[in-house]
Amino acid sequence: MSMISIAIFFAVILLTLYITYWAAKQTQTASDFYTAGGSLTGWQNGMAIAGDYLSAASFLGIAGAISLNGFDGFYYSVGFLTAYLVVLFLIAEPLRNLGKYTMADMIGSRFGAKKVRGAAALNTITIVLFYMLAQLVGAGALIKLLFGIDYWISVLIVGVMMLIYVLFGGMTATSWVQIVKAILLMIGTIVISFLVLMKFNFNFVGMFDIMRTATNHGESFLHSGVVYKDPIGLISVLLALVLGTAGLPHILMRFFTVKDAKTARSSVVYAVWIIGIFYVLTIFLGFGAAKFVGSKAIIAENAAGNMAAPMLAGVLGGDALESFVAAVAFATILAVVAGLVLSGASAIAHDLYAEIIMKGKVTEKQQVKAARIAAISVGIVSILLALGSEKLNVAFLVSLAFCIAASANVPTILLTIYWRKFNTTGTVASMLTGLITALVLVAVSPNVINPVPGAAFFVGDPLFPFVNPAIVSIPAGFLAAIVGTYIGAKRHEEAEVAYAEVRFKAETGYRGL
Repeated sequence: MSMISIAIFFAVILLTLYITYWAAKQTQTASDFYTAGGSLTGWQNGMAIAGDYLSAASFLGIAGAISLNGFDGFYYSVGFLTAYLVVLFLIAEPLRNLGKYTMADMIGSRFGAKKVRGAAALNTITIVLFYMLAQLVGAGALIKLLFGIDYWISVLIVGVMMLIYVLFGGMTATSWVQIVKAILLMIGTIVISFLVLMKFNFNFVGMFDIMRTATNHGESFLHSGVVYKDPIGLISVLLALVLGTAGLPHILMRFFTVKDAKTARSSVVYAVWIIGIFYVLTIFLGFGAAKFVGSKAIIAENAAGNMAAPMLAGVLGGDALESFVAAVAFATILAVVAGLVLSGASAIAHDLYAEIIMKGKVTEKQQVKAARIAAISVGIVSILLALGSEKLNVAFLVSLAFCIAASANVPTILLTIYWRKFNTTGTVASMLTGLITALVLVAVSPNVINPVPGAAFFVGDPLFPFVNPAIVSIPAGFLAAIVGTYIGAKRHEEAEVAYAEVRFKAETGYRGL
């Protein structure tokens, strides 16, 4: 790596560390640590949401998927973007009005039972671990490739950096790192897209004509079917992407960083615009990489195509642009894992320790101390898991995290807000059924058992045919909610009585009742 590359890398890292130093001075209370004191404006939170969402899987993964698989890779862009319509119209406003620090707070506003909060915390911790493991494995591979250092050292560097952000700056540092990263990411993506279009003489239609013959897939490159030959399997993947976002803990926490529901709603609108523009631009990244880098060179660097965007930047803009893109990708991973650590720590420190074990009788100082200890614990566990997972399929882990979020959290969130009869038994049944169903089906899916040697952990015929089990596990979560609610109806009639109060709070944000 050249000196200019190293200089750009360290400039980005120093910038994020300065933000953390500044944020540490602002972080005094539990509210500051968990939610930045609710001080973010609509556009700031929108940028931070976009930063959270435009992870390495989006920037590196989608560009690589489109470059290798054409239209099938673009399904991820469609799914991720559509997901925010669900968040905008169904989740954002009531979540902000009912919650405080975590998703469990929102559910607990209607169901006060400890087992409900405990189940919500279990789901959060499980999702965070799978999602963060994917990010750490990806980060380790990226740094190893760029700097030529060992994988385990790369993982340790990322792990230490994410803990510095969270321990000292809390949500304020994490948010502003996300905002800066989102700006840098959009600048890099726009510059690369401009250079790609220039190569195609700014002829958008002509670009598609050229791509018909630019890859080994031929005409099929522009149509669905290169990867997803089974329509049911494709629907399952899209269900996980579209609904999973509304259940991801680190995304849900973002709606508590603003002062009210109106600001939460406006922040989603900002996020949708930024994310939408980015995902449209992934077409240029993917097509450009396929045409000007080539699938052979992309696969030679990384079989999944994750280095397609940095390689395209190098071909079009030389070392400086490639280094800038790689540094932004690194910052992207750091910012996302910091947000994940924070959401995992909040589930342990706030939901399990403060609310269940201490029954809410903790001081601000004790809460912040517990959150920092929990963050260290989550970070260490994640690092240890990542150190033993170098060969693990990253896409499989991300897919599983989205599937669990969609199956275990989304039915509960929606029914808490919109179903009068929903009760404690239904809530716990839904969350545990969604979680267990997703985990079991993935364990017997082609991700784990595959007839192709080297494609999974075990060689053989999978018991479940689809890569993503969302098409079964999401309905299972809703069904368990309904069955559980009617089984526990006699013992939980009070839940229906409390529904009117919860609906009033969800619609107005008024907490004086």
